[in-house]
Amino acid sequence: MSALLRAAAGKDCGEVAPSDYHRLVPASNRAPGRGAPRGASRGEPQGAARPSARSSNRPILLLHGEESFLIDDEARRTLIDWRSQLVSDFGSEAMDPAGLSADRLRDAVQQAPFLDPYRVVSVRGIATRRAEGLAAALTEVPDSTRVLLTVSGRLPASSKLAKAVLAAGGRVTEHQPLRPRALQDWVFGRAREYGLPTSAGAALIRLARPDLGIIDSELRKLAAYRATGNDLDQAAIEELVVAGRQDDIFRLTDHLLPRPSAGAWRTARSLLEREQPTTIAYRLARHLSLVLEVRARQERGESLSQVQAAMREHPFVVQKAYDVARETDVNRLEAGLRALLDYEWEVKSGQIDAALGLEAVLARL
Repeated sequence: MSALLRAAAGKDCGEVAPSDYHRLVPASNRAPGRGAPRGASRGEPQGAARPSARSSNRPILLLHGEESFLIDDEARRTLIDWRSQLVSDFGSEAMDPAGLSADRLRDAVQQAPFLDPYRVVSVRGIATRRAEGLAAALTEVPDSTRVLLTVSGRLPASSKLAKAVLAAGGRVTEHQPLRPRALQDWVFGRAREYGLPTSAGAALIRLARPDLGIIDSELRKLAAYRATGNDLDQAAIEELVVAGRQDDIFRLTDHLLPRPSAGAWRTARSLLEREQPTTIAYRLARHLSLVLEVRARQERGESLSQVQAAMREHPFVVQKAYDVARETDVNRLEAGLRALLDYEWEVKSGQIDAALGLEAVLARL
């Protein structure tokens, strides 16, 4: 695994549990007198990413576990690396896990490359209950195919799919939630990756809840703020790190505007764990109003600096709204505000459940 992937995994790759090791690795492949894989160190830290005990150089990778951000991040980086050597679009096939059968996956895996040196076959977001049925597709993986599989959840040690990947010479990595020390290492490593000072990572550790998606979003926000030429001093960090005030409404609107994405519902559910639905709706309405006002100023010909000077919000917040406003339809913003107004009245009059009603509003946006 490259240094970049190790950083993404939090520098916390621990040993496979001895019981799992004995189930997954043949006796002929075990280190003499030990239950740990050959080459593992007694002092190796326990943590989020648990690589398979069997080492291999074959580009067949299965990612699973309960930390979805680390799974998605490693998958994204792996695909970028693999696809960088392709010369055509024919060389990469991303398959939809819904309704995917072992036969269809086998056909894709065994298909020969056309113009490219190899094929990349990826299936991301496999449901745990469907994972076992795909094991038969990996009985024969040609050297000209690279396979990436991710599972939405943790597979048991007896998983047929995990055993099939290992038998094919591939690698199985489990990503679990980071422990406190590993979380700190991951945050500081991510901050360095974005070119941010140590103080930025320290602020996120102190202020943000341990959600890697939110922390990464906040770090990217700080990096974007600094890239515009602004000074990223401690005061700016404190003001911009909205996760520390349990107010990642900006992350929700990032998924909603200029067009909705699946991340909007994941973020909304995360917000609902600690915020009242009506509070979320109020903050969302304020943000839509901000974007609408910025859009009106754009139509009057005002530049970004003029809009920032005229509005009370932080200049960086205005800049984000300015960028979104250019790609968002005015009618859609107004319809969203009306939907939120109707939602508030329906909740207060007892006509709908607040949480379910909020999800319905997001669907209408």
